[in-house]
Amino acid sequence: MRFDVITLFEPMFAAITENGITSRAIDRGLWSLHTWNPREETEDNHRTVDDRPFGGGPGMVMMAEPLARTVRRIRRAGNKGRVVSFAPNGTRLTDETVRRWVAEGGDMVLICGRYEGIDQRFLDTFVDETVSVGDFVLSGGELAAMVLIDAVVRQLPGAIKELSTLDESFSTGLLDAPHYTRPEVWEGKGVPEVLLTGHHANIARWTREQALALTASTRPDLIEKAKAEGKLTKDDLAWLKKHA
Repeated sequence: MRFDVITLFEPMFAAITENGITSRAIDRGLWSLHTWNPREETEDNHRTVDDRPFGGGPGMVMMAEPLARTVRRIRRAGNKGRVVSFAPNGTRLTDETVRRWVAEGGDMVLICGRYEGIDQRFLDTFVDETVSVGDFVLSGGELAAMVLIDAVVRQLPGAIKELSTLDESFSTGLLDAPHYTRPEVWEGKGVPEVLLTGHHANIARWTREQALALTASTRPDLIEKAKAEGKLTKDDLAWLKKHA
C-alpha cells in the first residue's frame, strides 16, 4: 500500500517510518511513504503557499494552486488512490472505516493542512473524504495523518500477528479488557485470580465480562451499537442486565 503525503513538515514522518510496527512493515514491503512539500510547486521567491482569507478574519489560508499542482504530480507518479484531508468537521475516523479501507485496498493521498485551513475550492475539486481524529484542534494535519497511517498499516496482512488485531478494542464491538504480566504481585497489587488458573473457558468469560463492564461504563454508545449489530451474545445481554 502506498501513501503520498502533502506536508510542509516532511521530517515529522520519521516517527512512523523509523519506529515500531510501521517501520517493520516498511521493511517487509507492506507499505511505502512518499512526502511532498507544496512549496516546490510555487513560482515566487518566497515559495508562498498561504495568503490572507477573503472576507477577513485571523490567520492565513493555504492556497489551492500549490496543493493542486502537488496532487497532479502525485497522480503522475502513480498514486491513483483516495484523497483524504483532515479537519474537525470531517467524518470521525473509526476502526470500521480503517478496516473498510484495508479491505478495499488501493493507495491513499493525504493532505496535511496548516494555518486556518485550506481553500475550499481545492477541497471541493480534489478531496474525496475529510476525516477528523477527534473533537479538538491540532496545529496541522501531520499528526492526524500519522494516526491514520498507523491505524491502517497495522491492519495490513503480515504487519502484526492476526490474533492481535482480532481481539483488540473495537474489533469485537467492545473496548479491550485489562491486561496483566509478570510479576504476579507488584507494589502489593496482585493479578486477578482467574488469570492464574489456566482454565481457558473461565479466563475467556472473565475477559469478556471485563470488556463489557469497561465499555458499558465509559462508552455506552458502543454497547448500544453492538446490540443493534448483533455482536452481543445471550450471555452478554444477561450479564449487562444483571449489572446495570
